[in-house]
Amino acid sequence: MEWPACLNEFEKLLFRLDSPSVAIDNTVCPNTTIVDSARKHGILLEAVQVITDLNLSIKKAYISSDGRWFMDVFHVTDLNGNKMKDESVLTYMEQSLGSIHFMRSCSYEGVTALELTGTDRVGLLSEVFAVLADLNCSVVDATVWTHNGRIASIIYIKDCDSGCQIEDSNRIMKIESKLRPVLKGDNDIRSAKTSVSMAVTHTERRLHQMMFEDRDYERNPSSRSLKDIPEVSVQNWNERGYSVVNVQCKDRPKLLFDVVCTLTDMEYVVFHATIDTRGNRAYLEFYIKHSDGTPISSDAERQRVVQCIQAAIQRRASQGVRLEFYAEDRPCLLADVNRTFRENGLNVVRAEISTTGDMALNIFYVTDVEGYTPDSKTIDAVREKIGSSHLKIKELPMIYHQETERSVPGVGVGGAMLLSLGSLVRKNLYNLGLIRSHS
Repeated sequence: MEWPACLNEFEKLLFRLDSPSVAIDNTVCPNTTIVDSARKHGILLEAVQVITDLNLSIKKAYISSDGRWFMDVFHVTDLNGNKMKDESVLTYMEQSLGSIHFMRSCSYEGVTALELTGTDRVGLLSEVFAVLADLNCSVVDATVWTHNGRIASIIYIKDCDSGCQIEDSNRIMKIESKLRPVLKGDNDIRSAKTSVSMAVTHTERRLHQMMFEDRDYERNPSSRSLKDIPEVSVQNWNERGYSVVNVQCKDRPKLLFDVVCTLTDMEYVVFHATIDTRGNRAYLEFYIKHSDGTPISSDAERQRVVQCIQAAIQRRASQGVRLEFYAEDRPCLLADVNRTFRENGLNVVRAEISTTGDMALNIFYVTDVEGYTPDSKTIDAVREKIGSSHLKIKELPMIYHQETERSVPGVGVGGAMLLSLGSLVRKNLYNLGLIRSHS
């Protein structure tokens, strides 16, 4: 690997001692690639981030700790459930996992990052992008999440004329002042927030932090989302001083990242965990403590953990119809596309916007105004208006369409899951000599 120029030989030695040990096995399991790593405390989230940023799906995982070192084993596939065969991806993953200390959070350079939170409503994005176009701002990339009536977005912009980062403080203040009233709803008891940053962090992790700070988890979910609410329970294992978090929900890409990100931001440490998927269902169990080594101590805290994990999972849950828009980039393009959505009663619940050279590739997840899947006539009308060759209905990856396999007796949230998945973690604890066998 190439060393950062600022490191001296002693620092390189310390890096080698502290770096995770990584092994990738593509022969043992016929259906998945096994990623095995030994690491020190504090970088589980970064390890999961490396895997998910490669658009890989974690089908199973086992995490154990002996108090100093952590052992992680991940069984991964591509998004269609196929075994990884691309050697360049495997090599990149191994190198990235082995050099987590010096990973760059993302590749954005020379851009200004706008962080926006506010009240979600139909047509909001069209207004946001129209304001930016009027202010001569070019949108390079953007990610938008919505949940429980709130919206969070990180938008990377440049100056349209120069193509450079916007650094003028007066102009930045003007951008913020124009966007703030757009983001604030009529009955919004919490003010909208806008902030500008020259430093770019990991986008999705920052979005989780923004929505957590906005307390989206405290709002009552819509009736539409109640049937898909993840099942989460928290119990204390007093004998070992752990709190045990069990999650059962629909499987999807980046699920483990979303949960671990939230636990990390809430300042919990994951000491042991087991993740399993069967069909389109995911079963996750975490043995956690506070960063000071204590378990969860009150019912109020326990309920907050449940709410925050449910919110973290639902923020990225796929809703409605996925539309992909690919066309030559131009000023006002995003404003025009989103205005068409608004005029046809479509609400953008999630968006991933990117540009490469002169081309724009935008992914939109849209619903009707009530949060349901829009009818085909509405989608056809929108495609005709925007251009059917540019706007296409995109099938979701195979992971979203898998049928649920026969449920295994005794697997459920709470005590039943604690006995089933927990037995695997207890086996790891026994092998590490941390508990005695009672068989």
